[in-house]
Amino acid sequence: MNMQEIGLSLDTVWMLLAAMLVFFMQPGFALCEAGFTRSKNTANILFKNFVDFMLGSLLFWFIGFGFMFGSGGAGFIGMPNFGDLSFYSSTLPVEGFLIFETVFCATSATIVSGAMAERTKFSMYCVYSLFISLLIYPVEGHWTWGGGWLCNDSASGFMMQTFGATFHDFAGSAVVHSVGGVLALVGAIALGPRIGKYSKDGKSRALPGHNLMMAALGVFILWFGWFGFNPGSQLAATGAVNRTAISHVFLTTNLAAATGGVTTMLVTWIRYKKPSFSLMLNGVLAGLVGITAGCDMVSPVGAVIIGFICGLALPYGIEFIDQKLHIDDPVGASSVHGICGILGTLLTGLLSLDQGLFYGHGAGFFGAQAFGVVIIDLWAAATGIILFFGIKKIKGLRVAKRVEEEGLDIYEHGESCYN
Repeated sequence: MNMQEIGLSLDTVWMLLAAMLVFFMQPGFALCEAGFTRSKNTANILFKNFVDFMLGSLLFWFIGFGFMFGSGGAGFIGMPNFGDLSFYSSTLPVEGFLIFETVFCATSATIVSGAMAERTKFSMYCVYSLFISLLIYPVEGHWTWGGGWLCNDSASGFMMQTFGATFHDFAGSAVVHSVGGVLALVGAIALGPRIGKYSKDGKSRALPGHNLMMAALGVFILWFGWFGFNPGSQLAATGAVNRTAISHVFLTTNLAAATGGVTTMLVTWIRYKKPSFSLMLNGVLAGLVGITAGCDMVSPVGAVIIGFICGLALPYGIEFIDQKLHIDDPVGASSVHGICGILGTLLTGLLSLDQGLFYGHGAGFFGAQAFGVVIIDLWAAATGIILFFGIKKIKGLRVAKRVEEEGLDIYEHGESCYN
């Protein structure tokens, strides 16, 4: 075995290890969502997180991988592969790359689950999870990571002609998180608030989750899994360039997470006179979501700035969506993933060392970032409106009042998480 073969073998191991870490984010999401919601719906929450990954694995392997990485469609969508992986060629094994991309696809679908918790029919959840994994995520993923029009760097490409730069999202602030956040917001609007969430005069009432320890463990697991999510997106570990790149991404990812958590803690301490543990947990996630787009392009100081801005925006975003817009999002997914995913993508255009506006490189790259995230989220909003309001019209999204009041675990699944 020569050195090149050894290097490719190590790169494959790194990619699969990163895929394992991102897969481990599934139980992180499950625990986080379950802890932030009420005990009578815990089995339902956990079940939905399994469904996301099971359906996502099958659908992305059979069709979605081709939609995302296949050719054709003038840069809008690839050709369906129907389980045949021979169309994709790479120095790394295509089966391993498929698994790596599958865990990302499942993450995007899982984000929606928390915002629609405690009142969604399980059967209809399976339907919309299917469509997210089958079509919504692979199409915009093709635009950005699959050789589509947003990442086409040829001189004749639309982005290069318009902005002189292509859209950059290293690991998914926009592609995964803002899409999941926008879909979560649309889904929560389609469902309406939980019973008892708002008084007759429109004031928001707290419906506390049942287990903050579970939520905290979930956030720790997500933080750990993000070290596969971001550094793993380098897809290689051998050679000086890759060693330096993944080490840099590890550092920026951790700094943004820590800064996001500290900032949210201080904001709630000042604003509410007591530091909020539950909001601090979301602040950590806000920093992680924000840094995901530009973790490879910004300096450690830039990572701290991104974490600070996302940690600052997080509690105000949750408060605005809940109290002003009267949209009931039990876990704050719309703010954590939607708002902070958008902010992180835009801030990459300002703070990138090589192309950022704040480093004297002009506004072209920032324009590409702004245009890209708007287009991606318009796609998510439009398809989400068709999907959720279509299901609501045809079959109904929401469980009956009695089911919601007494809990989805018994009525939807015939079993309880706690006895």
